[in-house]
Amino acid sequence: MNPTHIVRGAVTPIRLRRALAVALAALLAYGLGQALRQNWTAQAAGVGYYHTSGNLILDSNNQPVRIAGVNWFGFETSNFTVHGLWTRDYRDMMNQMKSLGYNTIRLPYTNQMFLPGTQANSIDFSSGKNADLQGLSPFGIMDRIVAYAGQIGMKVFLDRHRPDSSQQTALWYTSSVPESKWVSDWQMLAQHYAGNATVIGADLHNEPHDPACWGCGDTTVDWRLAAERAGNAILSVNPNWLIIVEGVQTAGGASYWWGGNLRSAGAQPVVLNVPDRVVYSPHDYQLDVANQTWFSDPTYPANLPPLWNATWGYLRAQNVAPVLLGEFGSRLDDTSDQQWFSTMLDYLGSTSADGANDFSWTWWSWNPNSGDTGGILADDWLTVNTNKDTPLNAIKMPITAATPTPTVTPSGPPTTTPTATPPPPVTVRALYLAGDTSASTNIVRPQVELVNTGTSSLNLGSVTLRYWYTADDAQPQTWVCDFAQVGCANLTARFVAVSPARTGADTYLEISFGSGTSALAPGANTGPIQDRFNHADWSNYTQTNDYSFNAAATSYTASARVTVYVNGVLVAGTEPT
Repeated sequence: MNPTHIVRGAVTPIRLRRALAVALAALLAYGLGQALRQNWTAQAAGVGYYHTSGNLILDSNNQPVRIAGVNWFGFETSNFTVHGLWTRDYRDMMNQMKSLGYNTIRLPYTNQMFLPGTQANSIDFSSGKNADLQGLSPFGIMDRIVAYAGQIGMKVFLDRHRPDSSQQTALWYTSSVPESKWVSDWQMLAQHYAGNATVIGADLHNEPHDPACWGCGDTTVDWRLAAERAGNAILSVNPNWLIIVEGVQTAGGASYWWGGNLRSAGAQPVVLNVPDRVVYSPHDYQLDVANQTWFSDPTYPANLPPLWNATWGYLRAQNVAPVLLGEFGSRLDDTSDQQWFSTMLDYLGSTSADGANDFSWTWWSWNPNSGDTGGILADDWLTVNTNKDTPLNAIKMPITAATPTPTVTPSGPPTTTPTATPPPPVTVRALYLAGDTSASTNIVRPQVELVNTGTSSLNLGSVTLRYWYTADDAQPQTWVCDFAQVGCANLTARFVAVSPARTGADTYLEISFGSGTSALAPGANTGPIQDRFNHADWSNYTQTNDYSFNAAATSYTASARVTVYVNGVLVAGTEPT
């Protein structure tokens, strides 16, 4: 999954009734799940390093463990650090993860973060928050997160999410990040964390997809062979790590989610020089991510378990290898999503009396700023979305007592590098209202406000906003400001073509504040900016495929699909991928 975000609208009575129903069902499922699991011996965060036996993950005492965690993304983005540090202390959030019952963090990264001169940004150091991160390189920040996870008894596994921060890739290499770099960085990380059992493994590459194949024999696209090469290289310097292997898109004559198709792994397994290290890790999502054919099957959602069995679940059922569902998530804002979620919880083991069907998993995501799913946290980065978190109680394995992993001084590259003084923390929020909610219209009206949620004044002259959409026509476009509390004369706009096009966007409208605008005080907002744009020939736009468009936003609603920049640096929201 790529981190994108949209808030779909205010809570309505219908949404509230649905939410209460989901929460009640979750509480019942939680009690049932805990009662049924009493006879199973799986641990939360086990002792030492992990290894595998058949379809089980075992700790160093050969006790079964169940990875039950969250994805905390950000290191793979242009922030080069986990997100949310612009408003909270990293230890505070990790304590909250543990208190909610999550035992593991999947930590995405990009190879770009290890390049000399790369600096993390958008971290709040005020009032003592994140004070020990000041002056650290991105790698140094990762070290601090790993160290604190060990202190509170959590585990971490690393996910090579992207070669660079710009976009996800189908293959594990690019022209600028060749396979040799992919492998050598993995070896560096494996050596760096050798002896530190907080870090348990390597998720080799996020969501391989077409033209990646499984077992076709072409070394330039055969993901299975690439996983063997990288896995053996990692284990040659750190034989204790799990090697976590995702699927592909097309295999066994069928197409599936990116990284989710493991139909061929049973017949053509990943074989490594060190035995008992392979964990297969599909990704699986709901209708909001993409409208797959199985969502319109007349038997839905009863058709889902057989589909999951055929695509990845059989690996555990047939005792081939453990399965860790590395990404799954949902906003749970419609009936289809709720049916998918309930069915998935049952499948992953919430009603499994003996643990025979208990899969490991990491939810996407902790972050609220994930476009298709939102997060465990609400947009304030503090409030827990109980509609998601409470049902997950049925399949969590909470850490019942602190079992700190001994801190081992990492080897390899230094964890600190001289950096420039970090910029003052900026905490802002874009609010969005769809002035025209039509699916098709010849005038787009993306009305916005900017709120300063930080503790210091914000110089509006340094701020730009971007609204991402598809132009649908090569005609020139015109922008008009109808009303702005800051004054239309203080606003300028331009249209920028996006190349290559991104999901839901081949263009963005960028609005800039003039130098004459007043500073925005803490807690203040700009007031509404009521604007519109159109094609020169007045041809229609199709808004439903526009990244930033949200038909449910009939009042000003927080939206991270309208992105905010200060001095050209992204400080709020998530760009399309």
